[in-house]
Amino acid sequence: MGEILCTICARGGSKGVKNKNIRKINNLEMIAYSIIQAKNSKLFKHIVISTDSDEIAEVARKYGGEVFFKREAHLASDSAAKVPVMRDALLRSEEYFKCKFDTLIDLDASAPLRSSADIKNAYNQFCKNNNDNLITAVPARRNPYFNLIEVQNEKVIKSKQGNFTTRQSAPKCYDMNASIYIFKRDFLLKNDGIFGEKTGLFVMDESTAFDIDSELDFKIVEFLIKEKNLEPKDF
Repeated sequence: MGEILCTICARGGSKGVKNKNIRKINNLEMIAYSIIQAKNSKLFKHIVISTDSDEIAEVARKYGGEVFFKREAHLASDSAAKVPVMRDALLRSEEYFKCKFDTLIDLDASAPLRSSADIKNAYNQFCKNNNDNLITAVPARRNPYFNLIEVQNEKVIKSKQGNFTTRQSAPKCYDMNASIYIFKRDFLLKNDGIFGEKTGLFVMDESTAFDIDSELDFKIVEFLIKEKNLEPKDF
């Protein structure tokens, strides 16, 4: 499907875990996992880092990430949506490299539990199904159709939207794991959301459910990386 751009978006103002993108997990800065996975997938000529932080940029360059612009403040705030950030990185990259990318694959720096095989398999599924975009998820541990409850007039009731008597009879549900996003160029340029008529879903191992937004998340991810012995050579 032509030229593929890899983006890794990592802003410096994390509130839940300070400096999380360059904090070390098992002696390796967190953003390094995504860069190494991208390199080992052999899919990309360019791995572009979108950041507003000089510290993150310095670490990213050390592992082979390309940083040739600084993300603008309005795209690095707590309220900034991710799709405009990816679109910004795509357009800047096309201008910088003097080429047009047909596909963008974004690897979330806060979700280092993927592998290079996950990236390749997600892309292969995206191509096979001719999706406009693709998101990744894991099977939901709690099915909201079965487990959802409400409180009405101080009374606890089972939600009508979850009116199933057994978990097995409820529709299958998945939790987005914020790991891999894939977009056709035209879809990314024309849409601000991630759901469309031809959005694909790539289901990943349940251990990848954790992305880092809190100190507890960090401890869980650190444990899983050590448990799996996920060193750079393994990706």
